[in-house]
Amino acid sequence: MVTKDVLKLIKGGLVVSCQALQNEPLHSSYIMSRMAYAAMLGGAVGIRANGGEDIVEIKKTVNLPIIGLRKRVYDNFDVFITPTMVEVKEVVEAGADIVAIDATDRKRPDGLTLKEFVEEIRKTYPNILIMGDISKVSEGIECEKLGFDLVGTTLSGYTEDTKNRKLPDFELMKTLVEKLTIPVLAEGGIGSPDELKEAMDCGIYAAVVGTAITRPMEVTKKFVSAIS
Repeated sequence: MVTKDVLKLIKGGLVVSCQALQNEPLHSSYIMSRMAYAAMLGGAVGIRANGGEDIVEIKKTVNLPIIGLRKRVYDNFDVFITPTMVEVKEVVEAGADIVAIDATDRKRPDGLTLKEFVEEIRKTYPNILIMGDISKVSEGIECEKLGFDLVGTTLSGYTEDTKNRKLPDFELMKTLVEKLTIPVLAEGGIGSPDELKEAMDCGIYAAVVGTAITRPMEVTKKFVSAIS
């Protein structure tokens, strides 16, 4: 897929996050590939996927842009979304069109500053698009300064500074759209079509929805809690 066309393909649409960690019932590259296929048939314009194995399998099944990441926890560090070049290499070589990385202002396990990390990615993979997963406005502004291709509100509510934010974080979406010239993706806590529509009305470039579509255990819990 030609790099310059990737962002055009997802503009105004829904990217579906197809992820399942090892402790989840649907953890399987095959299952994630079928999830992605179902999402494509439903009208998704892109897929967000975790890990090289899942990305490879999904690419066998769908012909949509893939936002790739690799979640890995390093002791004593909170940054876990594609935290080092080891994970970047895995994601890029698996065939992702966009690599998503933690772009918060927290300390990184590789010891690099965010600026140094991005420079290393650009040097090693000059044609890959880089998405910054952020939690607050200042991080989005920094991403644009550092030359990120797009940002997502992915980590709002998941950092110490933002743990009390209500999700979806529509306020963050609106402010980022006002202050940035690069595409802003809404991600995090979008649980219904109405919330998706509200996110789009904030002026965002595209939206990512995961749990509400591809995590049936969590969806089941939500329904059960309503009648408990």
